[in-house]
Amino acid sequence: MRVVIAEDSVLLSSGLELLLRSQGFEVAAITDDAPGFLAAVETHRPDVTIVDVRLPPAFRDEGIRAALRARRDRPRLPVLVLSRYVEQGYAGRLLSDTRGGIGYLLKDRVSRVAEFTDALRRVAAGGTAMDPEVIAQLLAVRGDPVGTLTPREREVLALMAEGHDNATLAQRLFITDNAVHKTHRQHLPQTRPVGRRQLGHRRVLAVLAYLRSNGGPGGIA
Repeated sequence: MRVVIAEDSVLLSSGLELLLRSQGFEVAAITDDAPGFLAAVETHRPDVTIVDVRLPPAFRDEGIRAALRARRDRPRLPVLVLSRYVEQGYAGRLLSDTRGGIGYLLKDRVSRVAEFTDALRRVAAGGTAMDPEVIAQLLAVRGDPVGTLTPREREVLALMAEGHDNATLAQRLFITDNAVHKTHRQHLPQTRPVGRRQLGHRRVLAVLAYLRSNGGPGGIA
C-alpha cells in the first residue's frame, strides 16, 4: 500500500516512515508543505495519504485545504488528517464529504501502532476513522439527551462514530452482533443498502446526525 505523507516535523515524519515501513506500507514521498503534497499525490498516485492540518508557511489550515483540493482533483483519494488538538471544525469539513475514505486523528494516536495502522487501512479501504477524543467531546455535551442512553449504548455509538464495523464493536465490547444491530435500529436512521466500502462512513454520518439532532454542537456539521 503506497502512502504520501505531508508533515513539517522531521521527527514525526521520520517516525511515521519507519513505523509504516515496518508494517508493510510503501512510503512513496514525504513533503513538508501543501504544494509539495499536491505534487507528490499527482506523481505517485498513492493508495492513502497522511496530512498534517497545519503546514508552512502560516501553520494555520494549509494541510486541510490541500487535502480537500486533492480530493477534488482525485475523487475518493483516501486522506487521514493528523492534528495536535481536537479541532471540530476541521473534522466537520472532512465529514461533509460523503464519499468516505477519510480520517481525523490526534497525533498522539500514532504511538499506538496497532490502532493507527488499523485506522490507516480502514481509510484506504474507503472507510472512516475518527479520533475517540473528538467523539468523546460530542458525547460529553452538557444537556445532550444522549445522556439518557445506557452506558453500553453510548459505547456502541461512540465506536460506530469512530468508524468501526459490527464485528469489531462486538469483539471490543464483548457483546453479540445482535446487540450492535439493536442499538443501530433504535437510535440511528436506516440507511439504504450500500457497498461495504461505504457502509462504515454512512454509519459515522448517521451517528453524528443523531448527536446533532439531539443537542450536539453545530460546529461538527
